[in-house]
Order: sequence, then structure tokens, then C-alpha cells
Amino acid sequence: MQLNDLIAKQIVERAQKIIQHSINVMDERGVIIGSSDPTRLHTPHEGALLAINNNRTVEITESVALTLAGVKQGINLPIIFSDQVIGVVGISGPPDEVQRYGELVKMTAELIVEQAALMAQVQWDKRHREELLLQLIHGTRLTEAQLMSVAARLNLDLSQPRIAAVIRVIPKSGQDVQQEHLQKLIHLLEYPERDNIVGLLSMSVNQVVVLKPITFHQGSWNRNEERKRIQKLLKRVKTECEFSVQIAVGEYYPGVSGLARSFETANATLEYNQDANHPVLFYSEHKLSVLIQTIKADHWRLTELTAPIKKLYQVDDKGVLIKTLRCYFEQNCDLAHTCQKLHIHRNTLRYRLEKIEQITSLSINNLDDKIQLYLALKSNSSLH
Repeated sequence: MQLNDLIAKQIVERAQKIIQHSINVMDERGVIIGSSDPTRLHTPHEGALLAINNNRTVEITESVALTLAGVKQGINLPIIFSDQVIGVVGISGPPDEVQRYGELVKMTAELIVEQAALMAQVQWDKRHREELLLQLIHGTRLTEAQLMSVAARLNLDLSQPRIAAVIRVIPKSGQDVQQEHLQKLIHLLEYPERDNIVGLLSMSVNQVVVLKPITFHQGSWNRNEERKRIQKLLKRVKTECEFSVQIAVGEYYPGVSGLARSFETANATLEYNQDANHPVLFYSEHKLSVLIQTIKADHWRLTELTAPIKKLYQVDDKGVLIKTLRCYFEQNCDLAHTCQKLHIHRNTLRYRLEKIEQITSLSINNLDDKIQLYLALKSNSSLH
């Protein structure tokens, strides 16, 4: 830890609230880097060098001050951090008068230094946690053992199972996402401590990534437990924040390398559905739609896949056939359940399905045709 101009300024300002005497702060070279007298800044102080070299308080009388460069009468006390002298704080004035303030000013200086060191450590941890997260979700040349070692230095346990979640910040209407919004969300994810690894995707997007520890139940990860945690987070966001969020939860894949794949599934799920009315999305519940979404809109495969449904849209003015087909698939192709859901007779359903077959040239009873029809409906819905 080294003293700098900012820390020195803080020491001078805090000390001046305690006493009315002039205060100087010198670095490890004995150069004044903070002073209540700006004219003395960046000048050497031989009294400080004595205090540094001998690690003791040095009293300087008026007569002694005449023999030393850049020195006035007063006392100079070493600033100690981790058992090392890192600088000196000086109080100008008759030694007998200012001596009583010495230990108080020294203690104030050392507390400010400790606070600065703690903040620097927190920032270091935060920066390296975000770097580790980006390596985990985007892939890295580091081996799994190296990643585990980096995580251990940050007091993170990568051996426990984790899934990735991507969280989008949604500001109030007419507002833009502010940096403070993202920092607030990160704070909510980090406290209370749940061993989450949290970071921003980038400064240009309003999304936060979190690698969350999960628990297993009967051989699979416990989604219900995760839902409960998410609901608690949503409640905190609602009561403590000036924004809302949308959360996409990826699938679990074993090992450290599985975190990148989990992130891809979460990110793709969020891209699939940007509707703020759906605050929580699990990849496992939208898997097929997400996979279909990856087909580019201008790709010939998408054109081929959606061609039958487009024919249906062209002739189905009132949307009756589309509604029937969608309900039929939602009821897992069960005729009785579909009729019950639509409140229609079984013969009416058969007539509509036959009409769909005629228009699309696809047979409901042929497995390949049925799958194509289902995928066509899913793909076309994802584009509207």
C-alpha cells in the first residue's frame, strides 16, 4: 500500500476537522503530497525522512527547524500499515502544544489508509471476479485446474454445480438504463452472500450475468428451489429499485466447461422473448422455440420451413384454422382435449384438420409432416 495525493488530501481534511494547526502528509520518500498550505506541496521534508528512517515520532523545535530543509517546528509521526512505514503525518506548531494531538492525528491517518486499502482490495476482487466470469462464459485457453486456482484465490468454489442466468434491466417508461441501476442489481445478487459470481456482459448492454449455485433433487437440479429464489429477488427489486427485470435461466451442464454452454442457453432464451410481461424464463420450458429462433430470418431453410403456415395465414382470414392447429399441438395432439378446450364437436375438429391438410399439403397423420407443421407454426410465431 502506498500513499497517494488523494489519500493524503483526505488525511489533511479529516485532521483539520480535529485541530486548527497546519497539517502535512509526506510519502515514503519524505516529499509533501498533502498539506493545508498548498505552497509546501511537492517539496522535500527532512524531518519526515528522520521519522521514516528511525520509525519514530520526531519533535522539531524552532531552532532545529533552521537546520533542516523544508521543515517548520512541530512533530512528525510515522504512518504505519501492515507493520511498514509508508509515510509521515506532520503537525506544525510548538511541539509542547501540538504533541497532545499527535496520536489522534496519527490514528486518523492510519484509519484512512486502512479504509483505502480495503476499498482497493474490494475493487481488485470485483475486477478479477468479473474477468473470471467472462472467461467462464465465453471460453478460455486456461485449463480447468487453472480456473479453479483463480477462483480459489477469490474465495469462490467452482466445484459446486452452477447454472447461468442473464438478467435484463427494464427502466421505467421514458427513462434510460443508468449505471446506478446495474450496480444496484449486482448488489442485490451479491448480498446476502450466496456465492454468486456476478458481472456485466459489457458496459454497452443493460444485462447482468450471474453464475448461481444450484441444488439437486432426485438426480436433477431443483428448478422449484431456483424459482423460489428468483421470486425473492423479484420482490426485492420491486420494493428497493426504480426499475424492473427480466430473468432468463439457462440449463445445467456438468463441469466448469459447462458454464459457457449454460450461459449460451440463458442468453438465447432472453433473446427469444423480450416481452417484459414474462419476467422469468427457463430455457428448459422454451427449448424448442429457442432452438428454432437461431435460424436466421433470411435463411432459405426458414423460408422452406414456414411456407406451409404462410399458405394457411393467407386463406385463414379469421384465424380459426391457426387457432385450432395451435390448440391441437398445445394439447399434445389429443383430439378429445382439443375439442374440450375449443368447445367444438369432434367432427368439427376433424373437418378443420382436413382443411389444414388441404391448404398446407401436409398430412396430420404423417409423422414427418406433423413435425414440419409444428416447427413451421413455432418458427412463424417467433417471428411475429
